Amino acid sequence: MQRASRLKRELALLAAEPPPGVTCWQDENQLDDLRAQILGSADTPYEKGIFNLEIVVPERYPFEPPKIRFLTPIYHPNIDSAGRICLDVLKLPPKGAWRPSLNISTLLTSIQLLMAEPNPDDPLMADISSEYKYNKQLFLTNAKEWTKKYASQ
Repeated sequence: MQRASRLKRELALLAAEPPPGVTCWQDENQLDDLRAQILGSADTPYEKGIFNLEIVVPERYPFEPPKIRFLTPIYHPNIDSAGRICLDVLKLPPKGAWRPSLNISTLLTSIQLLMAEPNPDDPLMADISSEYKYNKQLFLTNAKEWTKKYASQ
């Protein structure tokens, strides 16, 4: 019951005061299946891109983090080809930093920040990570191309 009331509050807040560049909604009355969109931030290779995400809220939420993945392909060292995201707040301690005080809005903002500032030292995609570290111009070109190809409306 706690999960349902908390999710209703979070979704109401996300609808009323969404973080800049982020939207989130329920997928067809499935309380535990949400969708989100993140707009690529200015001055990043994802600028003007619209990225769709799937959020699956576990039974034990907020004591367990939601599972979030990109549905839109994105060229990024911390996001793999299946859309999985390597981000500490998406994992339970001791390896992760998830806390029940965090919410979906904070997670989406953290993902948006990760898009703007990749962490090449904790990659899911080793080849993209080394490109980011050692040939940033090629990384930026590839990321912009993917954004244009997959995330343009």
